[in-house]
Amino acid sequence: MTIGLRVDYRASLSLVGSVLKYLAVPLCFPLVVALYYGETVVPFVATILLTIAVGVGLERLRPTPDIRAREGFLMVGLTWFAVAVVAAVPYLIEAHGLPLILQPVHPESTLANPANALFEAMSGFTTTGATVLGDISFDSHTRSIMLWRQLTQWLGGMGIVVLAVAILPELSVGGAQLMDAEAPGPGIEKLTPRIAETARALWGAYLGLTILEVVLLYSLFLTGIDPGMTLYNSVAHALTTMPTGGFSPEARSIEAFSAAAQWIIIPFMIAAGTNFALFWHVLTGDPRRLIRDSEFKFYLGVLAVITAVLTAVLFGGGLVRAVPAGGTFDAAYLDTFRSQIIGQLEPSLRYAAFQAASIVTTTGYANMDFNTWGAPAQYLLFFAMFIGGSAGSTGGAVKIIRWYVILKSIRRELFTTAHPEAVRPVRLGGRTIDERAIRGIYAFTLLYLVLFFVSSGFLFLDTLRLGLQFSVLEVMSATAATLGNVGPGFGAVGPMGSYLAFSNSAKLFMFVLMWIGRLEIIPVLVLLTPEYWTR
Repeated sequence: MTIGLRVDYRASLSLVGSVLKYLAVPLCFPLVVALYYGETVVPFVATILLTIAVGVGLERLRPTPDIRAREGFLMVGLTWFAVAVVAAVPYLIEAHGLPLILQPVHPESTLANPANALFEAMSGFTTTGATVLGDISFDSHTRSIMLWRQLTQWLGGMGIVVLAVAILPELSVGGAQLMDAEAPGPGIEKLTPRIAETARALWGAYLGLTILEVVLLYSLFLTGIDPGMTLYNSVAHALTTMPTGGFSPEARSIEAFSAAAQWIIIPFMIAAGTNFALFWHVLTGDPRRLIRDSEFKFYLGVLAVITAVLTAVLFGGGLVRAVPAGGTFDAAYLDTFRSQIIGQLEPSLRYAAFQAASIVTTTGYANMDFNTWGAPAQYLLFFAMFIGGSAGSTGGAVKIIRWYVILKSIRRELFTTAHPEAVRPVRLGGRTIDERAIRGIYAFTLLYLVLFFVSSGFLFLDTLRLGLQFSVLEVMSATAATLGNVGPGFGAVGPMGSYLAFSNSAKLFMFVLMWIGRLEIIPVLVLLTPEYWTR
């Protein structure tokens, strides 16, 4: 260990190398797709060789790494940076060819710009779903590259470090520290005596739900209900639903598919925002655990309320537009009005339920352009960007469990104000929450909001510097969408738009915001303190 440092950075880099080395395995999947469709395999072959070479080189820094909490924080932070850089390499090679210093092969490609490629890569692995692709089509990008884009989100959803803990025996000793530093949410419940078995259980539930979604979506194609939901599209969308990612190979996102496909995706988005430990309990014979879980019930309640309000807004707006000026309430008018109610109710409920689930869970899919909605609906969706999924889920943002604890603690404060002699602890699922944990939740939420407002100010000043015509809501939604790993915002960065108009410096700043948001701020701030390195 280097003198003066209390962090064995060589051990951390060694484990980063292990992850990079094995990243060559998922790169083989788009390689196979490229061979099937007769596309170039150079982007994937070159990246596989690069990851193996760099991974093996880093592993040799500390052949038998000893992982403690400090090394775990450093390893996790570096890993997410490293995998994002690796994920950008196929994009750059597709655009530039080899070597990268030559003139671009596809100069029109958005991803020929390194800042754009890094933004798209980090957005993939952090399951943000924000994109800089102005043209999402197979005319501009190969199917294999688009599948790699989807696959990065699936790998990043449950967490590439959690996957490494599940499959790499050398990480088992320090696996608890790594999962605690990497997994989204306040923490992951230890389901089995060994942490590696817990990681495998979580990934087993994740894989099983992904396969189930592929089967259900592809059945729509086989039965002729949705000719657009081919096997490729079924796999591509399952890979980005379960990680709450939101990348789609279709420019219009889920709007391009049938109502049946949209209804199938909704429960899978809700499942992706649920604590995956609950699915493990259900599969091991304790389904009541799901029903009894207070966080899960609060999560469903929030989704239900937002869905109901959005449905009412969309339904009422549709009926108002449908009433002709000067209409009279005769029998023909009433029949028309009744049919309009029936015809308007299903799409209003579908649009509302879909977007509520998509934004709250930070999936980021869209089944219509909600830029066309009225201000009340848009402000409600903006508020939903800060909610997030459950702890132990693939969702981002603040997380529903934190808001639940904050509300319960506020209720406790109101009660103890009226009854000063009372001692009333905050309970969650029958268990008393430690006061230190409550303070930590308040500290995280405050840091999250401060970082959001400061970052919004920086991005807004940058748009003014370049003379870009972005509104305050557009900039704030872009910040909330990248920091919270949500994906789409409003206006130019809406569900049918992109982040391409931002400057390279702004995109690199949002690259960092996505990284910070995925690691939930605290682990990143810890790395910036002198005490972490020397005391």
